[in-house]
Amino acid sequence: MTDILIIVLSTLGAVFVLLAGVGILRMPDFYLRISVTTKAGTLGVGLILIANAFYFQETSVTSRALAIVVFLILTAPVAAHMIGRAGYLTGMKLWDKSVADEMKDTIKK
Repeated sequence: MTDILIIVLSTLGAVFVLLAGVGILRMPDFYLRISVTTKAGTLGVGLILIANAFYFQETSVTSRALAIVVFLILTAPVAAHMIGRAGYLTGMKLWDKSVADEMKDTIKK
């Protein structure tokens, strides 16, 4: 039963990491690429680390894997936000089909 859980978690993790990679190629602008890679990449790596914890079933490995997952969940959105903000401030253009620029009035360049 544990083997099936490990296979499912690691496969789902690999699929989400693959989707993050495809998202870098397929998304039309900088901001959407950040969004895709942050969400899919964090979920994929988290699932792989949880599968790793189930595979080894040792307290030290499990605690490290869970600490890394928590660290990723806390830091990835903040890092993506700051990278996006830096991109906006340096003049990265929005996608042509974007319908709103909500930061236009709040940030003075």
